[in-house]
Amino acid sequence: MPHDVPDPGVPTDGSPGRDDVVRALHRIAFLLERRQESQYRSRAYRAAGDTLRALDDDAWAAHARDGRWQDLPGVGERTAGVIAAVLDGEQPRVLADLEADLTERNRAATPEGQALRDLLRGDLHAHTEASDGSASLTDMALAAIEVGHEYQAITDHSPRLTVANGLSAERLRGQVRRVAALNRSLEDAARATGRPFRVLTGIEVDVLDDGTLDQEPALLAELDVVVASVHSKLRMDRAAMTRRMVAAVRGPATDVLGHCTGRRVLGRERPQSEFDAEAVFAACAEAGVAVEVNSRPDRRDPPHALIDVAVAAGCLFSIDSDAHAPGQLDWLVDGCDRLAAHGVDPDRVVTTWPVERLLEWTHRH
Repeated sequence: MPHDVPDPGVPTDGSPGRDDVVRALHRIAFLLERRQESQYRSRAYRAAGDTLRALDDDAWAAHARDGRWQDLPGVGERTAGVIAAVLDGEQPRVLADLEADLTERNRAATPEGQALRDLLRGDLHAHTEASDGSASLTDMALAAIEVGHEYQAITDHSPRLTVANGLSAERLRGQVRRVAALNRSLEDAARATGRPFRVLTGIEVDVLDDGTLDQEPALLAELDVVVASVHSKLRMDRAAMTRRMVAAVRGPATDVLGHCTGRRVLGRERPQSEFDAEAVFAACAEAGVAVEVNSRPDRRDPPHALIDVAVAAGCLFSIDSDAHAPGQLDWLVDGCDRLAAHGVDPDRVVTTWPVERLLEWTHRH
């Protein structure tokens, strides 16, 4: 577009434009995801925002004139109402209600938990639509910036977890290239805002029955972060599960032991796996592997009794969201409350570290 022609999406008189509408629709989706509401509902708002963002200038100007928003694919009565409200200079009611609810949800329950949350710089466990997440790599990165992260690891699943569309070596290499390109595009924004941000390459790799990891060793060595998690045979014999987990954390690639018990405490509940926690956490401490404090409301893993064992063993910790949608990146307050209750020195929490120190640790092998 020539420089002397105004962009129809950015009015010159200061009135709301396309960017404001897209921002409102995506913010609603973010807050619905954070509340773990229906994916159908959150995706509807995010898709409507994406539709408007993709319009060419002439199409946007035409719809802004006639208000026929529901003629657009993916825009329904409710999302059209949000568009109209924003263009009228009003805050949509649904957004106002969600923001009010966030004020309560986004505070840690204890001062100690809030102090730890304020120290977090990033998150080492999140998924995109490449495996079983619901949003693109770019949308997850932008959401991480919105919640104040300095870095965000993208850790989609490994190939054995076919139910989650795990990434083959070829697909993972493609994602590594896309992360590099995205980081280059984010550099200009970082210079403009003075807030550096980096997407880290990673994987949540399955721990196989014998404790080996479900991806090519050479490829794992190239990644910034490797989260090793048990997803299969969760009711394995205690002794066998212990050997399996110890082998995984002693391997050269593992940085974080993900959701160590595999339990679920909401929805379709699932009991925790049985293993010798003292042996597993002693191996983590010896290998410098962080024990994940998983902040998902349906996991809250590990339970308090096992956090006590990991603290006594001298383990490092990583407070992670295990997000599968952008709004879920903001779940970290729960993990902070749970870990802070055990009096852990924040310097033992790797996600409080600046990215340079974090990468020195993950590249220690």
